[in-house]
Amino acid sequence: MDETAAAPVEPAWYRTLDATQWKTLLASNLGWVFDGFETYALVLTVGVALKQLLDASQLPQLPTYAGAIIATTLLGWAVGGISAGILADYIGRKRMMILAILTYSIMTGLSAFAWDWPSFAVMRFLVGLAIGSEWVTGTSMTAEFWPDRARGRGAGLFQCGFGIGFFLASVVWLFVGASGPGAWRTMCLIGVLPALLTLWIRRAIPESAMWEHASQRRRSAAARRFTLTELFADPITRSRTIVALLMAIASAIGFWAISTWVPPYVASVAAKAGLPAPQWASYAGMTYTAGTIVGYVGFGFLADAYGRKPVTLLFFALSLLLTPVLFLWVKDLSLLLVAAALLGCFASGQFTWMSTWLPELFATHLRATGAGFVFNASRVPAALGVLVAGALITAFGGFGNAATAIAAIYILGLIAAPFLPETVAKPLPT
Repeated sequence: MDETAAAPVEPAWYRTLDATQWKTLLASNLGWVFDGFETYALVLTVGVALKQLLDASQLPQLPTYAGAIIATTLLGWAVGGISAGILADYIGRKRMMILAILTYSIMTGLSAFAWDWPSFAVMRFLVGLAIGSEWVTGTSMTAEFWPDRARGRGAGLFQCGFGIGFFLASVVWLFVGASGPGAWRTMCLIGVLPALLTLWIRRAIPESAMWEHASQRRRSAAARRFTLTELFADPITRSRTIVALLMAIASAIGFWAISTWVPPYVASVAAKAGLPAPQWASYAGMTYTAGTIVGYVGFGFLADAYGRKPVTLLFFALSLLLTPVLFLWVKDLSLLLVAAALLGCFASGQFTWMSTWLPELFATHLRATGAGFVFNASRVPAALGVLVAGALITAFGGFGNAATAIAAIYILGLIAAPFLPETVAKPLPT
């Protein structure tokens, strides 16, 4: 007998997945696609909407009102995401996903009927509540259905839905935006369509077996703390929650306070060169989004191959480096688009660390609560970051120095990440 015979070759990771695991990923991804669509549709249309909803005397302060609308949406996102994480641990992943999709579809449609800016702000706050809700259910379901050795890949494929949603919103607005001053209302009405997805989810997707077992244990237990309280009661869980929250704050501020300024910055450079600014802003948005999608997926595959910790540190470090490359050092417009794609890959793509790493840090009975709290509580300082970024741009007289100053937030992520345990290829804690 040949003792040196090669060990059996393991099948490719995608061949180990069954139909239910793929359908669960598809449902989670589509929900996140529509969340991305709603989010970027607001970025694209908020200025047009406010031109109709503000009084003539308020129009000079339109950027301030636009920032307030976006900040209000982020605040709703934070509140909704934390609440949904708690609910998903009590009523189930599938039920919470259906509720979230229905809510943001209905509230986005109702936003089309806003009559002034306060009513628009209230409706966008309610949309934000539901957008924050969908991520936590999708990431929990994907983690609990997918096998240990492919969980990072599943998280990356789930997370890329947000970038796809951004791209779809850009394409739809390209056609709808030319339909007149009421085009923003049409975009809101299109946002009702995701509600149809819930009909398929109810029929095709089962509830997470891990959650069902945890729910049975909760019902049989004599006493168990409220899940949000439990995050901070156990010393190990508390430490993980705080460290992960610091990292999430770095990721969120970096995206909302820096990345959202990429299209207007590239547009300003194009305008100085005598080129059409709106066209170059569109180019920048598309290339940035393309890089984002690559980063979302690539992070998950790299994290499965090399570990959660080193890949997360790499993405933080390159985000810190590429921000001044884009905003200060590169002047050629074609190279600016390349730099925008690279920054999108790492500054936005890094969000996959949360859908990959967070579910592996918390036990099943508080997995959604923990992931939801970390992912969504970071939206509060991010909302403040949007407001601060605008003030810094004014104070520094341009995008470059302001963006580079804000990019220092990535140092916080670099300092915090080493304190989390490596979880690659390990079973989820039960």
